[in-house]
Amino acid sequence: MLFDILIAPFADFGFMRRALVASLALAVGGSSIGVFLILRRMSLMGDALAHALLPGAALGFLLGGLSLPAMSLGGFLAGIATALVSGIVARFTSLREDATFAASYLTAMALGVLIVSLRGSAVDLMNILFGAILAVDDAALILVVSTATATLVGLAAIYRPLVVECFNPGFLAAMGIRGSLYHYLFLALAVLNMVAGFQALGTLMALGLILLPAVAASFWAREVWSMTLIAAPMAFASAAIGLLVSFHAGLPSGPVIVLCASLFFLGSLLFGARASVRVRLARPVHLRG
Repeated sequence: MLFDILIAPFADFGFMRRALVASLALAVGGSSIGVFLILRRMSLMGDALAHALLPGAALGFLLGGLSLPAMSLGGFLAGIATALVSGIVARFTSLREDATFAASYLTAMALGVLIVSLRGSAVDLMNILFGAILAVDDAALILVVSTATATLVGLAAIYRPLVVECFNPGFLAAMGIRGSLYHYLFLALAVLNMVAGFQALGTLMALGLILLPAVAASFWAREVWSMTLIAAPMAFASAAIGLLVSFHAGLPSGPVIVLCASLFFLGSLLFGARASVRVRLARPVHLRG
């Protein structure tokens, strides 16, 4: 009985195995990016970046149809362009960077939907917005695994200055090190992961598997490395459980996976070891605040 529920879908169907491997790669790479997005208080900017991929992916679709290279390259270039333009506008005007990201996000969403509507159907639009992890093919799997590898190598290369820049950017400036360089390198890795994520979960769902496990992990650990070690298994478990639920219940896989990640977040919020509801209620009354 348990074999039929938990193991048989992956043992009997190749598309389920590919989806599981893609989920593992997304969990390993995306959770690391998610932890830094949380630490840098860039969660909503990350959401704006994820949506900024849409017009680039839509242009790739318009030019090459449902072509993985065209849509991935278009999405990556659109995300990088949004990050650069938002940074430049924030630097040379009185607008904050989060405000420019919000403006870019709204513009990108409207433009992307309009571009897809010019040539595609409602089905094409739904695939781009919500993804189809059960339709991950070998090319998409290679992209996701390569992205996870590049993310881990890239973060390892810039780990120390990136952590310092998160908590004490003034120290880097005093040392004569340009913190903005590491900021934009990190944004490039974030965009790369969102490009890989949207192939499986769509532009609207991709950030869910990146951010929700990272937020959940913040209720269990304080150090960057330990948060990542907790977030990655949560992300993979969310994906594996979501795949099984969607397979047996006939539900769309992307939203179910993100909802499973939301349950991990809710459980951590209520019962986590740090700053959770349980911890706050366990304190003496005079120490609560």
